[in-house]
Amino acid sequence: MPRNCRPARLRGPERLLTVTVPTPDLLDRLADLTDRVRLVLWDLVHPLPDEVAAQVEMVVIPHYFVRPGGFDVLRTLPNLRLVQLPSAGFEHAVPHVPAGVTVCNGRGVHSTGTAELAVALILAAQRGLVGSVRAMDAGEWHNPFGPSLADRHVLVVGAGSVAEAVVARLAPFEVAITQVARTARGPVHGVDELPALVADADVVVLTVPLDESTHHLVDADLLARMKDGALLVNVARGRVVDTDALLAELVAGRLRAALDVTDPEPLPADHPLWHAPNALITAHQGGNTDATFPRVAALVRRQLETLLAGDEPVNVVART
Repeated sequence: MPRNCRPARLRGPERLLTVTVPTPDLLDRLADLTDRVRLVLWDLVHPLPDEVAAQVEMVVIPHYFVRPGGFDVLRTLPNLRLVQLPSAGFEHAVPHVPAGVTVCNGRGVHSTGTAELAVALILAAQRGLVGSVRAMDAGEWHNPFGPSLADRHVLVVGAGSVAEAVVARLAPFEVAITQVARTARGPVHGVDELPALVADADVVVLTVPLDESTHHLVDADLLARMKDGALLVNVARGRVVDTDALLAELVAGRLRAALDVTDPEPLPADHPLWHAPNALITAHQGGNTDATFPRVAALVRRQLETLLAGDEPVNVVART
């Protein structure tokens, strides 16, 4: 057991693991654990009473908590041992978590919702639904002929839970799927093969986490290697793609893009990406479904039961 994530073993009936949760809904979903866990409702914005702050050992971060400086309040918790993120991404949190704290992400929570949106973006782009919606608003009969998804080659960049969910949902569409991970394993190719693989792909789907190795993974050179008319789908992080390089390809009319994430984010109203040809943009809504909250609750429950058993926490991504 790592020194900075001691098991939360009970030491008698009076021993409770003190955990903050961000919403009344999550509090209610975990209410049956209160004989072993002290649940405290806390949004990380309003201060905790000193006597409570001194006892908090685990904090569940609110959904989409990106408040500037918001994580600084964790430094007021002297006995904090574990931070549970609801998101798969963790690059926004780890640098701001106090030393000696284990950070766990929400791997699996958003996989289904993000994969659903990835497939929706692909279908919308392939079948020209943006043009149809605009024609509908104008009261025009719009009957284009365009590309299918069937018989296309889809390259999924990533091998985590989101990538697995995307691959599973694409399989019934009669596509050829190639998958890329950091290192090759079995049928999965290594990222070093990516420059060669993108040349044959009709659709490239990005699902990788953001770190030093994936920042601008899709740069001007990689975009230039993509075939004419190919579709880039980003449900990962905006900074995985060089925005300026992508914008140049879109303006030139050579590539298409469907983006749930952008750099910068939120995308300013006057940013040229909004009006780039062959671009479809959604506002980082992959995980914004009603399936999210019961899945977060299930993950937190699993985490609490693991800690109460004295076992290693699940979904560890960093030990600060």
